[in-house]
Amino acid sequence: MIRVPVLSPDGEPLMPAKASRVRRWLKSGKAKVVHNDLGIFQVQLTEKPSGRETQDIVAGIDPGKLFTGIAIQSRSATLFLAHLKLVFKTVTKRMTQRAMMRRGRRGRRINRKLPFNQRNHRQCRFDNRSRAKIPPSIRANKQLALRVIQELGKIYPFTDVVVEVIKARGDKGFSPAMVGQYWQIEQLEQAGYTVHTQEGWYTSTLRQYLGLPKSRNKASESPAAHAVDGICLAASRFMRYRQIKGRSGTFLGEITVTPCQFAVISRPPICRRQLHLMIPGKGGKRRDYGGTVTRHGFRKGDYVKAVKAGITYYGYVSGDTKTQVSVSNANWKRLGQFTASKVQLLQRNTGLVSTVGLSNLTTLSGAV
Repeated sequence: MIRVPVLSPDGEPLMPAKASRVRRWLKSGKAKVVHNDLGIFQVQLTEKPSGRETQDIVAGIDPGKLFTGIAIQSRSATLFLAHLKLVFKTVTKRMTQRAMMRRGRRGRRINRKLPFNQRNHRQCRFDNRSRAKIPPSIRANKQLALRVIQELGKIYPFTDVVVEVIKARGDKGFSPAMVGQYWQIEQLEQAGYTVHTQEGWYTSTLRQYLGLPKSRNKASESPAAHAVDGICLAASRFMRYRQIKGRSGTFLGEITVTPCQFAVISRPPICRRQLHLMIPGKGGKRRDYGGTVTRHGFRKGDYVKAVKAGITYYGYVSGDTKTQVSVSNANWKRLGQFTASKVQLLQRNTGLVSTVGLSNLTTLSGAV
């Protein structure tokens, strides 16, 4: 039975309730549907709750280079699963392009016909190699996972987070999945969560013990790709491994894996405003490119409802023309161009794009 997140009248997250009970609340007017930045279906009570006691709930994070899995698990039910599509490649590409553009501008600024000591060279402002810092691509990955956890903390009453850590061989500075993992743990602790760490071999052993499926396709937008490991990470707070002398060990304790809401979450692929393009246009002029504000009052990434030929579409603003607004789906495939007057704003851009469906790991096909 699927559990639905429940908020108190003052916005405090309560213990999720069964969908059948939530339907009765909505029908009788004891609850109303409220929105959140992740697109998760949740309700808020309109009357004082009978109690605020909650069971133990744990969040599990399975970090990676291109994808991250997140799970919210209690002892008796799986509450939520998420598959995060990270921006590692996008940020790396944009940082490389930015360096090329800066190098080109500096080369054009310097008059190389003058003697070297008379050229307009900018002096070094500081030694940018003297301090350790996280690469922008790694930071963007960790910040996305941190943002999702913080949003989930407003929906589910959990205080413990289990993060999988890895140990890279050789020079650990060249492992994208490892660099910044302790920075992420520090950020979670500063946000008020109790963080626990766990190595990958333990996660794999626990997954096999629970009999959960695991997809070989890491890019698959399914719970069996990465979110299933989030369940195992969270389950480690309810189950412990015991070694039996002379025999293989076993796990003590148990959890129940149930159907739940499953979301695929990513950043909207919006091009920021660029003052200079990589290649100048004819006559040395550069056209305007990028930006988040349209000419019709919408922002790129806004969730809207659009009507065309009597058909209603729901999607995200991805561009505009003089009279029309482009609307795309969660995969940023354009649904069409709509007259601006027939586009209605539903939610402002939150920096997240999500597709929410239902998950049942016991009936997944194509998993091994």
